[in-house]
Amino acid sequence: METFSQIISRIDDFVWGPVMLILLVGTGIYLQIGLKVMPIRKLGQGVRLLLQGRRAGQAGDGEISPFGALMAALSATVGVGNIAGVATAIALGGPGAVFWMWVTGLVGMATKYAEAVLAVRFREVDDNGNHCGGPMYYLRNGLGPYGRWLGGAFAAFATFAAFGIGSAVQANSVADGLEQSFSIPHWVTGVVMVLLVIVVTIGGIKRIATVASRLVPFMIVVYLLGGIVVLIINADKVGHALGLIFGYAFSPAAAAGGFAGAAVVAAMRFGVARGLFSNEAGLGSAPIAHAAAQTDNPVRQGLIAMLGVFIDTIIVCTVTALVIVSSGAWMSGETGVSLTQISFNMALPGIGEYIVVLGVILFAYSTTLTWSFYGEKAFQYLFGLKLINGYRLVFALFCLIGATTHLDLVWSMADAANGFMAIPNLIGLVLLSPLLFTMSRDYFAGKPHLVGSA
Repeated sequence: METFSQIISRIDDFVWGPVMLILLVGTGIYLQIGLKVMPIRKLGQGVRLLLQGRRAGQAGDGEISPFGALMAALSATVGVGNIAGVATAIALGGPGAVFWMWVTGLVGMATKYAEAVLAVRFREVDDNGNHCGGPMYYLRNGLGPYGRWLGGAFAAFATFAAFGIGSAVQANSVADGLEQSFSIPHWVTGVVMVLLVIVVTIGGIKRIATVASRLVPFMIVVYLLGGIVVLIINADKVGHALGLIFGYAFSPAAAAGGFAGAAVVAAMRFGVARGLFSNEAGLGSAPIAHAAAQTDNPVRQGLIAMLGVFIDTIIVCTVTALVIVSSGAWMSGETGVSLTQISFNMALPGIGEYIVVLGVILFAYSTTLTWSFYGEKAFQYLFGLKLINGYRLVFALFCLIGATTHLDLVWSMADAANGFMAIPNLIGLVLLSPLLFTMSRDYFAGKPHLVGSA
């Protein structure tokens, strides 16, 4: 078993190593150039479309409102990575990692835009009348015979990743947080999560989107308010923190306190890696939710989808990063959730750690809900509709397994599968980019490229 674990660990290290990071960032840069930096230039238009799409019953087919689709996608991306991932990036790469996280977010907006546009363009309607889309469909329907194999590979990796990253790992994070702060046994957390997941996911994407539309704005606002309060308390240190972020992005961070020091390469590596892990741009998960949006034009949903990266990385991750750097706790030698808790608690003694724990619980639970849908659609693509209820039950039970089990091996296997999802997806994005660029030009020239048109 130890040998097997080492093999999986090496595979995981390779998947999330420099080659994959270069492919993910490189694809984003290529799409940004091809789109003439449109995702950044049209950020305001995306916000306006989001506000207009808050209600169901929009023009076009689909099960959920454009706003609901974004909230469902955000519930998966705004997760533990925004708390633990940012802290780990700073602990290993220094404050400069935050700068490279921002760069990754701006680049990833183009990737997320492209994924959503293609997901809506090539979506299908299943036997129950629900819309299905995502990489497996735009690979199969957009690339022909070879695309069918690529779509199958993506669906297989996504199905496996959902049980790990989407269910077991999230439940484990919640159980650890509740046990440490409130002495609640892991098995109790596991049972409660199983029930809460079943109640929501049995209703499919409509119920998930409804819950996400209420839960996601609430959890983001609560966490951001807590972070802003800390930054107000640390107001005299925020300017210095920004100086460290920009300074160490281009020069080595010297060892200090419990911080071992970090080269510029480390700042870049961990900033890019944690940024991509947090916003999931290029992995192909979010477009599965956006494919269910009620819209009459793929580009409209793409403009809304790209906001997910901006909110996740540029807003939520930035607040976490500034809290950590301004507190000085990044030099303590701590990492992960513990580092974030210490940073909040230094400004808000006795309260700060509970803000972080609440964030972990809400972020992890919302991530579980949407990943259940991602995995379900991938499973449906492979095996059809007949076994869906069985899949939902097994997915929920993995919450109990995750809450009561040591997850190092499960995490490594699921993390590798999560990374492997990106390979067929990136191939599809590059090969279908000429169509993407044409659709985008047509939309802004007043010649809408409607859903399903050739």
